[in-house]
Amino acid sequence: MFFLDLTYQKPLTEVERYLDEHNQYLEKHYQSGNFICSGRKNPRIGGVILCQFDSLDEVKTIIQEDPFLLHGIANYQITEFCPTKAAAKYNDFLS
Repeated sequence: MFFLDLTYQKPLTEVERYLDEHNQYLEKHYQSGNFICSGRKNPRIGGVILCQFDSLDEVKTIIQEDPFLLHGIANYQITEFCPTKAAAKYNDFLS
């Protein structure tokens, strides 16, 4: 499982300009079953994505599709982790 931490590199006016394209990117990967949840940071300096992929290389390939990365809107920090404990309703996430 991976935690993707996006940090905006441009003003919010630029973020808003690419938000629809970014949301389409998110939806594509929700439909594939790889993205689990996502949202804005508070304060609004970026966002986060929790996702499931088979490898770090696959994640690195997928984020190259994000308009936020393509247009220099946000940088990505990728953290891989192995969930070992979860609330009962999220037990499907455990390996």
